[in-house]
Amino acid sequence: MAPQAVAGPGVQIDQREALGSAAGAEGLEPRLALAYTLAETEAHAQGVPLSITSGYRSFEEQQQMWDNGVATYGGPDAARRWVLPPEESTHVSGRAVDVGPIEGAQWLEANGTRWGLCRMYDNEWWHFELATTPGGVCPPTRPDASTR
Repeated sequence: MAPQAVAGPGVQIDQREALGSAAGAEGLEPRLALAYTLAETEAHAQGVPLSITSGYRSFEEQQQMWDNGVATYGGPDAARRWVLPPEESTHVSGRAVDVGPIEGAQWLEANGTRWGLCRMYDNEWWHFELATTPGGVCPPTRPDASTR
């Protein structure tokens, strides 16, 4: 059941609907969408710019990114440092967000555990996933996506 808040005598409001979702959260796993939305709201309240630059991607979009990465980086092994094939990408399953600008990403890295959000890769300052419980400890970052 969705969290409820009382708006007046006998009136219930779904808090997720009342809050809305951050721009770019469409297609994300619901817990990630909510966690990110709460984090973005707090960042903005503190005057920190933060937004999703890439969230959910269709299989076809990720396949195109993969094909471009293979061509750009000279093969699949090199491409895997920056992009994964669609069957391995957490973006395709709605379990990852890329954020910007760098100031916002740095804020999210420092504060994201309040909502369970963690930076995942050393070489991608922008890539975050719901990787711990709210208030928990993030797993160590990995060098890049090829080690996933």
